[in-house]
Amino acid sequence: MIGVAMYLQPTTSYGSLIPGSEFIRDLVRQGTISPMAAARLRWMDHYHQHGNARLTCRHFDISPQTFYRWKRRFDPFDLTTLEDESHRPLKIRKPETPQNVEDRILALRQTYPRWGKMKLAVLLGREGIRVSASTVGRVMNRLKERGALVEPLNVRQAREARKRRRKARYAMRKPQGYRIDGPGDMVQVDTIQIRFRNSEIRYHYSARDAISRWDCGRAFRRATSFTAAIFLEYMEKKFPFPIRAIQIDGGSEFNSICHPACSSRSSRASQAWDACRCDL
Repeated sequence: MIGVAMYLQPTTSYGSLIPGSEFIRDLVRQGTISPMAAARLRWMDHYHQHGNARLTCRHFDISPQTFYRWKRRFDPFDLTTLEDESHRPLKIRKPETPQNVEDRILALRQTYPRWGKMKLAVLLGREGIRVSASTVGRVMNRLKERGALVEPLNVRQAREARKRRRKARYAMRKPQGYRIDGPGDMVQVDTIQIRFRNSEIRYHYSARDAISRWDCGRAFRRATSFTAAIFLEYMEKKFPFPIRAIQIDGGSEFNSICHPACSSRSSRASQAWDACRCDL
């Protein structure tokens, strides 16, 4: 409970903090507590400054239940009482896979280091051990965490190479300070697959400007980088304003052509624009 054993000291960060405000302010400045705990400390400071819990709740836009829960936990001499507690369950379900099955999975994985959980589940089924591929995958993850299963060097290198290949060559995240104020500042492009009753498939490319809501769309028989290049050139012709940025929702067909300085997009698409018959 907050008492009078220590003096009140006005601070620039939290107003009139109670007992040992200089000590508390120093802890906050050093980053001893998390940002969320520092925010809850401001709740307590505001409450003891005004003496009104409801006013504090309205000021910080929090519910009374939340405020009173943290107020009961708050100890001014131990700021860790304002930290989030672990939400991990007290009782965790333990794996039910028998030890002999785990040993057999480990032996098969060491024999076939490049085989995944699907193939290993088939091999176990042939031996009379009925387990799902998901169970095999979970067992292998636990074995890797314990250090019992170590992937060969070539397997780890191949996995890292696949991750590097999956990374888009030209795509980039939207800058934090990028402003969308006018038409063309952000055009959102998406691709959906349409299946007809006769088993035919069409890929519908659509584009929408975030400000003006100007739309355009086109359908193709295939979702390739070539059809994506054609759609981007079609989009540039249809939009009545210049396009500054394009936001693509997935779509690996755009990976090789989304760089603005890439000249292959315009050259290939313009040469075959009139001759292309893949669209509806």
